[in-house]
Amino acid sequence: MLRQLLLGLSRSRRAQAWLMKSPPIRRAAYRFVAGEALDEAIAVVRTLNEQGISATLDHLGENTQTRQAALQAAQEYLKILAAIHQNNLNSHISLKLTQMGLDLDEDLCFESVKQIIARAQQYKNFVRIDMESSAYTDRTLKLYERLRGEGYENVGVVIQSYLYRSRQDVERLIQMGANVRLCKGAYAEPPAVAFPSRRAVNENYLRLLELLWSAPAQERGTYVAIATHDEKIMEWAKRFALAHGIAKDRFEFQMLYGIRRDLQTALTQSGYRVRVYVSYGREWYPYFMRRLAERPANLFFLARHLFRK
Repeated sequence: MLRQLLLGLSRSRRAQAWLMKSPPIRRAAYRFVAGEALDEAIAVVRTLNEQGISATLDHLGENTQTRQAALQAAQEYLKILAAIHQNNLNSHISLKLTQMGLDLDEDLCFESVKQIIARAQQYKNFVRIDMESSAYTDRTLKLYERLRGEGYENVGVVIQSYLYRSRQDVERLIQMGANVRLCKGAYAEPPAVAFPSRRAVNENYLRLLELLWSAPAQERGTYVAIATHDEKIMEWAKRFALAHGIAKDRFEFQMLYGIRRDLQTALTQSGYRVRVYVSYGREWYPYFMRRLAERPANLFFLARHLFRK
């Protein structure tokens, strides 16, 4: 119930307008958000790189309401790519299609994302298309396939293990030799489309990871980003990879900025690839509320900030 409440608040404009003005809430949000400006995020990525950790930069924002906002978001990503290149950082970028105007004009969205991927290609960089709620799954995958059809290889996508449909989607992506970020999913979804229990979501995660590591997937060059903070899943993944001869350069662990830094360090020191998802920007509220909904420990962290003088 608490998770559903927090996810509901993440979509509430009224709650957003009120909570974003709260100094304690803003302080707590900065545990998970690198700042509101690009230079703050660049500084965070530089520190991560010094620790041997890669990054992916995300400019916060989703569900843009105007063409101008969508075009401005695209321009910000071009700035991010330039900053990564100029600072010689080990980071790629992640973006949301609704921020690029998917709800306004699919062609506008496609052309903006295509421009970003083409620029990334010039810099020998990579773009991850984030997955949003199940209402966008079909359109996201179709746009991804369209980009691959135009010859772009430096683009990946995300699959969420809480959706029933994900196995079928993974099978399609394997045929393309896709670069797939596998996560559990962070949106409120009805039981008609998503597994209702945490156990079922975790079990499906392992089944999907096993499929992404199958012989046909490896033959086609499928690359897997294991996005989780769940130590049990991590240990299972390490055992499976070792038992099946999957080299450490054929996958990576992905974690969120501000969560389980101890695990990030331990994995890196053990020779695994680790990439941290670094978000920044003024539109931090929905992202922050979804992070609170994911883990009870995050709520204890918030409580400490709320009662701090």
